[in-house]
Amino acid sequence: MSDVVPSRPARRRNVLLAVAAPTLVALLTVSACTSGSGGAGNTPTGSATQGPADGTTATTDSPTSAPAAPDAVITAAPAAGALISPVQPVTVAVVAGKLTSVQLVNPEGKSVPGKLAADGSSWRNAVELGYSKTYTLTAVAENVDGRPATKKTKFTTVTPGNMTMPYLQRPGGYSLDNGATYGVGIVPVVHFDESITDKKAAEKALSVKTVPSAQGSWNWIDDQNVHWRARSYLAAGTKVTVTAKVYGVQVGAGLYGQADASTSFKIGAKHVAIADDKTHLVKVYFNDKQVRAMPTSMGRGGYVDGKGGLKIALWTMPGTYTVLGHENPAIMSSDSYGLPANSPAGYAPEKIYWATKISTDGIYLHELTTTIWAQGNTDVSHGCLNMNTANATWYYQHSVAGDVVKVINTGGPALQVWQNGDWTVPWATWVKGSALH
Repeated sequence: MSDVVPSRPARRRNVLLAVAAPTLVALLTVSACTSGSGGAGNTPTGSATQGPADGTTATTDSPTSAPAAPDAVITAAPAAGALISPVQPVTVAVVAGKLTSVQLVNPEGKSVPGKLAADGSSWRNAVELGYSKTYTLTAVAENVDGRPATKKTKFTTVTPGNMTMPYLQRPGGYSLDNGATYGVGIVPVVHFDESITDKKAAEKALSVKTVPSAQGSWNWIDDQNVHWRARSYLAAGTKVTVTAKVYGVQVGAGLYGQADASTSFKIGAKHVAIADDKTHLVKVYFNDKQVRAMPTSMGRGGYVDGKGGLKIALWTMPGTYTVLGHENPAIMSSDSYGLPANSPAGYAPEKIYWATKISTDGIYLHELTTTIWAQGNTDVSHGCLNMNTANATWYYQHSVAGDVVKVINTGGPALQVWQNGDWTVPWATWVKGSALH
């Protein structure tokens, strides 16, 4: 028995070794597969890894899905159902996305042109709307995931009770012509064909741009006419643009601007004529250099009775005028300014040649051969400046609308604004005539 007992543990140990060896190989094999060439820190996601001490294994989870992108949010102005001026901008904007389509459609189904921002963040109309129309706005956007969003709204433009048209003129009702050349004393005028009660709103819609820049101001002569004058004569070569952007602007109770108007012109050489009743000469200066002296006979002075008890002054009124226009011939009659042709001082219609008009009530520099004897020494006219044929022709041909004519040393009442006396008004007084002063 003693020979048998010691041998049993040895055989048992051999058996255990035989079992343990394959197990160790297997563990080494697994270890080699999971470690990788970069070490344990580079274990691929989702691959098997050595488990804990209890011999279990674990697999890492895949990343969680990203949250959904927020929806695109579209805003638009004006608000749905709003009543607006046709010049009020129509705008669309989007957050958390970009606009892919915007349509603004009038009642006839016609789309209003608009401009989309390069990044798709906003849109606005590119042309003005019409009066008395209901517009439909449809905007489509998408968020970063391509999910669409839509906004649809309607609004209406006002219906004017009445409309007024602005006409761009100069004193005397003469048109202010695009591309023309005018003198340094030109005074732009905006004439409205209706009375304006909200002059502030109307004046805000008016502008005069000068290059080079010149200080100027509007002055309301009455409810329909507003004049713009520079503080001093405009420089030769100045470019001027006058704009009345009144469409869609309310300028009175129910009264709106009918359409915009604009014109551009330039200023020619500086021409100033000075008519001095002491010397009975009209001296003409080009760019401040005298180029001609012309004998003249001006208004005889005093008053005569006109129609309806009106007193008619026979002076050439002192003040600063500008050239209004040229007529050859001009048809003149004392009846035109209230003095009956059959009165002792009156005269019937007659043709007067080489006539340069400087006042709205009929004062001209013109030819009159029957008064040559008085030209240069005696005043015999009803107010005009009489000259011989050569001088009247020369001034007619060498003057343009807006050239300055100053009358000095005469008697009688001063020239008034309504007679073309804008430049007679002191600057401090002139600016007070602005509704925005």
